[in-house]
Amino acid sequence: MGNGGHGRRVAITGIGMVSPVGLDVESSWEALLAGTPGGGPITAFDPEGYATRIACEIAGFDPLNHLSRKEARRYDRFAQIGVAAASEAMESAGLTGPPPGCPPTDFGVILGSGVGGIITLEANCNIMRDRGPGRVSPFFIPMFIPDIIAGLVSIRYGLRGPNYATVSACASGAHAIGDAARYIRRGEATIMLAGGSEAAVTPICIAGFSAMKAMSRRNDDPAGASRPFDAGRDGFVIGEGAGVLVLEEMEHARARDAEILGELAGFGATGDAYHITAPPPEAEGAREAMQAAVEDAGLAPGDIDYINAHGTSTPANDPSETAAIKSFLGPRAYEIVVGSTKSMTGHLLGAAGAIETVMCVMACRTGRIPPTINFHERDDACDLDYAHGGMVERPVSAALCNSFGFGGHNACLVVRRYEE
Repeated sequence: MGNGGHGRRVAITGIGMVSPVGLDVESSWEALLAGTPGGGPITAFDPEGYATRIACEIAGFDPLNHLSRKEARRYDRFAQIGVAAASEAMESAGLTGPPPGCPPTDFGVILGSGVGGIITLEANCNIMRDRGPGRVSPFFIPMFIPDIIAGLVSIRYGLRGPNYATVSACASGAHAIGDAARYIRRGEATIMLAGGSEAAVTPICIAGFSAMKAMSRRNDDPAGASRPFDAGRDGFVIGEGAGVLVLEEMEHARARDAEILGELAGFGATGDAYHITAPPPEAEGAREAMQAAVEDAGLAPGDIDYINAHGTSTPANDPSETAAIKSFLGPRAYEIVVGSTKSMTGHLLGAAGAIETVMCVMACRTGRIPPTINFHERDDACDLDYAHGGMVERPVSAALCNSFGFGGHNACLVVRRYEE
């Protein structure tokens, strides 16, 4: 991919986002720049008795602003917010379906999710246990399967190109975007909707992550619990949300006079082959994925101006990712901002890489980098510039977005500022 001398260029012509700090791109971006925390006590269910009782939930989302009453009833929350983000992305690209001259088979959809319709799964398991198999919803399966958003969006807009979901835990959204860009590079698609969605603030997920001791237990300080790269971090804060991009072959975008928001220039994907949940001590897989993405973009490490880090606020991830960045970038690592927007949004699991790629597009467009909030105490193993002091204003010509998932899945994307 990228300008590394192979394949067509990929323009970003649309972006959409539903996040714990805003219901669209504009409100989310302004909240992020202002350092607005998205954490609060869990409201989706009564968390009394759970070790973790906090999350970054989406406030004020009304599915009826995007869906009919019947659709809203038949879509799991992860699909509701995914379709909302896809709708914003399509609108931002000036599209209502395949544009003139683009056959429907040249417009595809790849949308990832780590756990899919887990709210629906849990509810129907409870119904079956309490009331028997005859009371399970006939809509249970299509509401639960992780690929359903890609199907729903393709039906909504008449998109008959490549259509599937990526499932790679917290790298799902990034893998979706990278895969989609490759279809365009190879000439197998002209336009792709790509991204991810997650809504996993449910009793079983909170219980499961708590049992792993992966989540923060700062229940008395939900807004300050997500502390990436801080010495006192004690786990991630789970979030929910969706991010979607419209990727388009560059010349096609220019020909239809689309506003080009940025360029998806590089993609690198590797595996750790190490442990089901922990990164390797030297973080070779993360470093190799970053290197692959930057080389794929035809760039050198010195060309990267900003890294939207995976930055989960877990004891294991943050020093390991810092080490990987220093190993890959060398002295350049100390000259750029390595920020974690998860300090505000929490960890959106399969949607994280998608929402954070949208943030990289905005950083390149505006020359403004969101802060990493909730810094209290320096960790000697995390010694880069994480924008702990607030928003940073500086030109960003190329940004790197890191996503790493349980199972050892690493996916990195390079976004470039568009210049005619």
